[in-house]
Amino acid sequence: MGTLAPLLPGTVTLVAGGPGDAGLMTVAGRAAVEQADVLLVDHLAPQEALAWARPDAEVLDVAKLPRGRTTPQERINELLVEHARAGRRVVRLKGGDGFVFGRGMEEVLACAEAGIEARVLPGVSSAVAVPALAGIPVTHRGVVHGFSVLSGHVPPGHPTCTLDYAALARSGTTLVLLMGVANLAAITAELLAHGMAPTTPAAVVARGGHPDQEVRTAHLAGIATAAEGIAPPAVTVIGEVAAFATATRQLEETR
Repeated sequence: MGTLAPLLPGTVTLVAGGPGDAGLMTVAGRAAVEQADVLLVDHLAPQEALAWARPDAEVLDVAKLPRGRTTPQERINELLVEHARAGRRVVRLKGGDGFVFGRGMEEVLACAEAGIEARVLPGVSSAVAVPALAGIPVTHRGVVHGFSVLSGHVPPGHPTCTLDYAALARSGTTLVLLMGVANLAAITAELLAHGMAPTTPAAVVARGGHPDQEVRTAHLAGIATAAEGIAPPAVTVIGEVAAFATATRQLEETR
């Protein structure tokens, strides 16, 4: 079994924190947190993991809160470089996996341009883990043979939206939507307009991996209404496999 080399002074390590429960972080990720001199932490990173940090480690909150306080990505890049140049072992702790809508590559490139060594420790993506925690497989033999992970950060028709919803509606894959709470009604309306069946099962899983995890289910035509009042973070699953959330819950209730 291989072992992770110790973190070196003057380096940056990008640590993926997983879907919320610190117990779902990788062993390598925990080791990096334990060795860090400085930690730059997102609000979706598992806060319990900070208990592993050294008492003298500096913890910097660089959260990007939806419609709230935010740290510009450019400032985060600057902090990574500044602390590494000062000879510190820097850990960038994120939620989910930093390369799935996490802007991790931007940070790697910023370090490379500054001549700073950057190491990536991948983790469990919320796109797969959160549905699993709700009893939903993103694929299932005989039901669906693929899944597509989408960002719902902007609605359909927005100038920066690059998604082809017509193709997604007929793709035959499970659709996993991240960052889509605010735009869920617009997204589901677009899928319906492009021919996706209104009876397609759907589920929204809020605060996946936390003790107060909540799952709401409905057909595609009604999932936006069913999810009203849910706040981020939440993952939406659209496709036949979403029906497993209801089936799993019913089995648990009969035990």
